[in-house]
Amino acid sequence: MNSLASVSKQAIASKSITYPIVETFHSLQGEGSWTGVSAFFIRLAGCDVYCPWCDQKESWSSKTYPQHSLETLVTAAKQANPFMVVITGGEPLLYDLFPLTKELRDSGLRVHLETSGSHPFSGWFDWVTLSPKPFKVPHESIYSQVSELKVVIASPEDLYWAEKQEKKVSSAVIKYLQPEWNSPQNQSLIIDYILHHPQWRMSLQTHKFLGVR
Repeated sequence: MNSLASVSKQAIASKSITYPIVETFHSLQGEGSWTGVSAFFIRLAGCDVYCPWCDQKESWSSKTYPQHSLETLVTAAKQANPFMVVITGGEPLLYDLFPLTKELRDSGLRVHLETSGSHPFSGWFDWVTLSPKPFKVPHESIYSQVSELKVVIASPEDLYWAEKQEKKVSSAVIKYLQPEWNSPQNQSLIIDYILHHPQWRMSLQTHKFLGVR
């Protein structure tokens, strides 16, 4: 097959790739290292981690959401003109993210991932946020890709989980503890922990305080 035919075949194949999408929207990143930055969010449907306190339970099933093509997603992202595109969920690593991230980056967009790491890593990213959950242990392939580690704290036991996860990532990774939104009493627990463990930082869901998406 000549190179022109090969490129044509790849182009046709990419047009057939779709992802189940809960929503796309343009807002500010509300958490972690990039808080306050203009971001276009692509929320994929489907999750098998089932955190009991999850604030996106409507995204757990992928069956009720429409499939969006690569072209549709990339066009929407480019029109928003964000600083970055954030692929989130649900659990985005349920899907092969190489096609989507390739198209986004080929379009000149910076691409970030938010994941629990519960499935094998895929895709090309400029930044990877791992938020590991004890309800489904992360796949080992995620740890070498992590830019920031963000552990949600809903009980004192979650601090032990955070310590286990810290050991699996590079010392250069930025490490956050984030109080579960419905358990504000854990803020003081986290503050006290960080005062004694200065390698950690606190992350707050500022978008919820501001009342934005």
